[in-house]
Parts: sequence; structure tokens; C-alpha cells
Amino acid sequence: MSDAPVRIYNPQGIGAALRHFREEAGLTQEQLAERLGLTRFYVARLESGAVSEQVERIVALFEVLGARMTVAKADW
Repeated sequence: MSDAPVRIYNPQGIGAALRHFREEAGLTQEQLAERLGLTRFYVARLESGAVSEQVERIVALFEVLGARMTVAKADW
């Protein structure tokens, strides 16, 4: 995955982006989970696309509104 914005179509796309940016930041799932007050298991499920109900709803909301959901590396 490059630094160019990536279009998100489904929960698996969000999971792949999360994994990419977490690894790029040099964090383990455990470290990321700790920073967010989550469990490592939940982060792993997000990265695999298994936690999908809410994510699918968010993707669908953007599509209904005629908007695209993209992920890009922050400039700040």
C-alpha cells in the first residue's frame, strides 16, 4: 500500500488499511489496543474484517450520500 489515498469498499479494506498503518507506525496489535483502551483481540478482528456490522453501515452511509470513503497517510 502506498501513501496515495485508498478507496474503502468493505470492512476488509478498512482492516487492511489499519494493519498497514499500524505496521508502518511500528506498533503491535497489543500496543495499538492499549493506546485506544481496546483488547488486542478486537484490533485483530478489525484488521481481519471480522468486526463488520458497524463498518458495513458506515461504508453504506457514505455510498448513499454519494461520498467515497478513503484512507490516506496524515500530513501532520
